[in-house]
Amino acid sequence: MKMHQSTLSRYLRSRSNLALGLASLALTSLFGVASAEPLKIGYSDWPGWVAWEIAIKKDWFKEEGVEVKFEWYDYVESMDAYVAGQLDGVGMTNGDALVTGSTGKPSVGILINDYSNGNDMIVAKPGIESIKDLKGKKIGLEEGFVPHLLLLKALEMNGMSSEDVTIVNTPTNETPQVLASGAVDAVAAWQPSSGQALKVVSGSKPIFTSKDVPGLIYDNLYVSPESLEKRRDDWKKVIKVWHKVVAFLKEEDNIDEVLEILSSRVSVTPDEYEPFLEGTYVLSGEEAKPIWEKADGLKSVYGSSKISDDFNVSQKVYEKPADYEKYLDPSLTLEVIAEMAK
Repeated sequence: MKMHQSTLSRYLRSRSNLALGLASLALTSLFGVASAEPLKIGYSDWPGWVAWEIAIKKDWFKEEGVEVKFEWYDYVESMDAYVAGQLDGVGMTNGDALVTGSTGKPSVGILINDYSNGNDMIVAKPGIESIKDLKGKKIGLEEGFVPHLLLLKALEMNGMSSEDVTIVNTPTNETPQVLASGAVDAVAAWQPSSGQALKVVSGSKPIFTSKDVPGLIYDNLYVSPESLEKRRDDWKKVIKVWHKVVAFLKEEDNIDEVLEILSSRVSVTPDEYEPFLEGTYVLSGEEAKPIWEKADGLKSVYGSSKISDDFNVSQKVYEKPADYEKYLDPSLTLEVIAEMAK
């Protein structure tokens, strides 16, 4: 009977139960981490976001100890999925993040992937050689989106305004067909639509691109404030993986493998994909660091976001100016950069 067990027996059993309890606690902790819901990130067909595919293929998230599930969408659909609460994070431009926040669900940008360096274009039919040649012409673009802002900036830089042209509201993915139909004289679009427009209209050419205004369009990783608060350490690991991706991507010896991985995600050949990558300036940690500083103008993601906010309000995308600074949090990236420098 238990009452008749020796003191030694009770002691040994007590030690055994304690050991089992500690082991159980450790296993519970271990499996609790392992079974945590993966961070769900929406990404779409833009080189700075397709680059995540490198980490996916190489299993770098597992190596870093964070569970991540990337979900592939068309760009607009990825933002809709985020607003619907289906994603913890999503790749968006700094201007579009303000739109989803003001009209749907706020987010916080924790990582600057790149800035558009030529992939966003104004493509004109043969015979139109410059922005000034657009006076009195029709331009097809998706009103309220990045190509619209690009056109207005191009007009401004050439002493013109929106009053000098006629804008034909056109979904971005339909701009190549609209240009080919002759219904417009030029289109404004991002890759791959801008590249397709150049292909389908013989003799067409880009007369203005995002390379002419670096920093107008920053492409970032935005996450929900709730997820950031609860899983800050996990998001920091995601940022660490990104910088591993950047280092791999910027190593010249890896370019063939990089193009193979990125092109396979969007079902084109590596040769076809190479111009897309060239039109995107992927940022290293040190390159991104000064962009995170608060300043006016396009060299700061804050200044760029202010310009986007002014545009969104002027185009009645939303009514009141956004508190754009709340959409940006450099702290995790700066911590990672500091740790990388040690």
